[in-house]
Amino acid sequence: MTDLPPGWAQTTLGEILLRIEAGKSFSCEPRRANADEWGIIKVSAMTWGSFREEENKAIPPGAAFDPAYEISPGDILVSRANTREYVGAPVLVGSCRPRLLLSDKSLRLVPSPYIDRRWLALLLSSPSMRGEISRRATGTKDSMRNISQVLLRDIRVQVPSATEQQRIVATLEDHFSRLDSARNYLYDASRRIGGLISQIRITEILGVLDSSAEQQRLPAGWRWGTLADVLEGIESGKSYACEPRPATAEEWGVIKVSAMTWGKFRQDENKAVPLGKEFDPRYEIVPGDILVSRANTAEYVGAPVLVGECRSRLLLSDKSLRLKVRSDVSRKWLIQVLASPFVRRQISAQATGTKDSMRNISQKSLLAIKIPVAPYGEQELIAARLEELLDHASRLSGEVANAERRTSFLRQALLKEAFAGRLLPQDPADEPASELLARIKAERAQSSETTRARRTKPKDPPATTRTEWPNADHTPTTYEQGELL
Repeated sequence: MTDLPPGWAQTTLGEILLRIEAGKSFSCEPRRANADEWGIIKVSAMTWGSFREEENKAIPPGAAFDPAYEISPGDILVSRANTREYVGAPVLVGSCRPRLLLSDKSLRLVPSPYIDRRWLALLLSSPSMRGEISRRATGTKDSMRNISQVLLRDIRVQVPSATEQQRIVATLEDHFSRLDSARNYLYDASRRIGGLISQIRITEILGVLDSSAEQQRLPAGWRWGTLADVLEGIESGKSYACEPRPATAEEWGVIKVSAMTWGKFRQDENKAVPLGKEFDPRYEIVPGDILVSRANTAEYVGAPVLVGECRSRLLLSDKSLRLKVRSDVSRKWLIQVLASPFVRRQISAQATGTKDSMRNISQKSLLAIKIPVAPYGEQELIAARLEELLDHASRLSGEVANAERRTSFLRQALLKEAFAGRLLPQDPADEPASELLARIKAERAQSSETTRARRTKPKDPPATTRTEWPNADHTPTTYEQGELL
């Protein structure tokens, strides 16, 4: 921010704001507020680039609060406390239901009328601003970082003229609409590839096109059976008090649930067994093992992986199961059966637990899962065909993922160029930004004088309560409207 474009001026974020308003802390109910209830937004309402009004918690009936903290369309909100990646994440509120309040982890930035709100929201999401906020955020844990109002105000910014702010917004919005269209197209392509992968498994493994039609006639020589028919047994790992770090190459480690979640075995997802801790080396994982997550989210419980390359000294955990496959059964075929939609639906239906964040599948339920059993010779052929087809689908999926990443990089590049003054040529006829800042400074001075004069007036007796006013369109005479500091 050292080389200013012609007509631009440098100042601080605080100098282009009238004020920053901080929300309050409430003891809320662990549910979303109904349409006729007051709610308080969660951090997740501001995390993902657009305002998510459904991310809120209900305020209990009778709880005292100040309706001046209600969120309105056009508000610029910032998450005061969040992870390192998302602390200070800004959103410009579009449409918004009534009766939603700022929380103590949210800030509302109120810019001068001379500053375009859309321009300011885009500035706050630019790479340089996001990096500066992340650098200034405090806290000992990346899972919860904080940015204070003082540190936020002191961030230096480059300001163009009012008309150039509008041109920047219009240009960025035009580019972003094109990028959004591209991302939607890529999302649809990714979804279609996922459907293709499911259909490939359905066709090859069941020998039929309808994955739910288990009563249909199977190909000659096939039969319906259970998982127990193709296994010698199931081994369960043990629970250990481990260190919160991955094991080094010389140490023993216990795999985490995430080692089995993503379709491929991730040996780096483990925790170190403390030195001197007793364990049974028979539970060591070796290449060729088929592992299943016994406990996981509703989506991933029972997720299978076939272990390929694997470092030594890794143990099963109590949340993992090892399937002991019979010698006359193809492991590559069986892993595809376990990953098929037909089997995944059964596992999901048999999993127990009251929370989707942690579901469990027992060994007994797993052994009873119904599967189509092909002759051994055909199992090898099916596995080979599936490997070829799925490799092709995987390459397509990778190309789509790379294209999605490029749209994100392009979006950040556009923001970087826009707020460095390189996206558009400057117009010499524009009013210099220095005059814009001078008007904002005069406006702030006038506002301060008005505030001081107001504070010298005798105060009315305080209201007996600060709950929702019975008539939302009428402010009681005992309540003084004023600026939130």
